[in-house]
Amino acid sequence: MDFIENIIKNVWVQRLFWSAIVVAFSLLLYHIIARVLNGREKKNSKIMSNKKNKTLIRMLKSIVASALSIITVLMVLEIYGINVTSMLAGVGIAGIVIGFALQDSLKDIIRGFVIVSDNYYEIGDVIKYGDNLGPVVSVSLLTTKIQDINTNNFVSIANRNIDKVEVDPGYVYIPIPMPYELKVEKAEGVIHEIIKKLQKQERIITAAYQGISKFDTSALDYQVVITCNPAERLQARRDALRVIYTTMEENKISVPYTQLDIHTKK
Repeated sequence: MDFIENIIKNVWVQRLFWSAIVVAFSLLLYHIIARVLNGREKKNSKIMSNKKNKTLIRMLKSIVASALSIITVLMVLEIYGINVTSMLAGVGIAGIVIGFALQDSLKDIIRGFVIVSDNYYEIGDVIKYGDNLGPVVSVSLLTTKIQDINTNNFVSIANRNIDKVEVDPGYVYIPIPMPYELKVEKAEGVIHEIIKKLQKQERIITAAYQGISKFDTSALDYQVVITCNPAERLQARRDALRVIYTTMEENKISVPYTQLDIHTKK
């Protein structure tokens, strides 16, 4: 019994016990807040788009996690006898040095808020950063994470680099070459037939005819535009080209190609 009493009265044991209580309480509080936010994420917001709602809620979770981590560390330091008030007062002198060291992190935090407030991009949007292209899977205070559609690798982008990020709208422009001998009315009739078929394709969201786009050397180009999930752009384009070619075949229209006339001297 004396041994157990000595353990209970031991200062370090008491400090360890209360530290564990503080950490457990912080984890429980975060779990409750995260559960509430997750519930809000699953509901459609009447004020914001569903994607923006997800982006904002996930950033709030990141803020809550950071705030609780800082508070927990400070409370544990107090438990171990470290005067946090004096320590924070002394930070004023070292703050300038630390501030310079944390400039990039501060830029990331500020840009993180800009991303959400200005609708720069949201969870689910497809963005391009350098050679990486993929949907946004998370936005935190410091970074944006995407999943590259070519490699399936997760790529983290510092929020301060949003000026180098391009949001992909999912447009695909396709020129359809028609022979000059074909009347414009006939060609546009075939184009409208193609548009109807494209709109029935699984990977194509919308399709529209935009008009004549180019006087080429051997053909007149009529341009159509389709929209699709940017992650499926390559296959959507292949599907569209197949529809275009088969429809031209059905209407007995040959795809023009450059021909050379060779003359020989006798």
